[in-house]
Amino acid sequence: MDKIIGMGNALVDVLATLNDDHILTEMELPKGSMTLIDEMKLLIINECFSEMETELATGGSAGNAIRGMACLGAGTGFIGKVGNDAYGKFYRQSLLERGTEANLLVSSELPSGVASTFISPDGERTFGTYLGAAATLKAEDLSREMFKGYTYLFIEGYLVQDHDMILRAIELAKEAGLQICLDMASYNIVEQDHDFFSLLINKYVDIVFANEEEAKAFTGKEPEEALDVIAKMCSIAIVKLGARGSLIRKGTEEVHVHAVTVDRVIDTTGAGDYFAAGFLYGLTCGYSLEKCGKIGSILSGSIIRVIGAEMPAEWWEDIKTRISEL
Repeated sequence: MDKIIGMGNALVDVLATLNDDHILTEMELPKGSMTLIDEMKLLIINECFSEMETELATGGSAGNAIRGMACLGAGTGFIGKVGNDAYGKFYRQSLLERGTEANLLVSSELPSGVASTFISPDGERTFGTYLGAAATLKAEDLSREMFKGYTYLFIEGYLVQDHDMILRAIELAKEAGLQICLDMASYNIVEQDHDFFSLLINKYVDIVFANEEEAKAFTGKEPEEALDVIAKMCSIAIVKLGARGSLIRKGTEEVHVHAVTVDRVIDTTGAGDYFAAGFLYGLTCGYSLEKCGKIGSILSGSIIRVIGAEMPAEWWEDIKTRISEL
């Protein structure tokens, strides 16, 4: 089976369930938002969390996708940067426990990146994200050795702002014979760095994942036409349509995969990451585009039934059975 390595912001999610929302006002965090915070605000939140029951989970977009693939049994690796602290050790241990090769660089100056996650009584999630060491991954941190033995490199779009680092990663991965997969990550990031995304997809990227907002930000077009535009630039283009499923195109082959019906959506965090995990797992197994898309739908339809981007361990056997029946 082919192996895949992810590269992204190594963030630890610290999740706290709230009795009411007054703490959000106190912390000046708009409900439902993702707000980047500084170290001082992180310390204040940590003090608050010390009096509450919290859960830890590995986070970050590429980290979520790699976790999903590892839980299915794919050969995986991850490149990121953490601090020399308890959160950094937790992140490394979480990767290793799932059999993922941990190419984690350690910053001696900054603490690990943390996404402080406040879960309101109505299930809405609010993030105070401190990137810390995660945002200091640089071109010079990367080596060709990191990419050897893998077939695919999966990059989250949140890293694209560091042009030198992304180009270096792609150059090293291509030298080692890898195919490049890019998840566009967020429509506002695509808008801010449109020319660079165009360069990457036209020249280097083999597989592109975009939701409809990201696809529109990139092409100016609605999903079907956007798929056509992106597919002419790369080998495989995927446009995710949420509850309406996904559109997948490779050359002249086009597939529309329906979403899995879910009784109740608890939290959509990680849905796109898990779709990518399922799709890429299918590719490593040599499955058809349609089957890859269906596996993506099974995973994304499952993760939205729980709070956070981690599924209960006992769900995976059922998921594997459903995949085997496709």
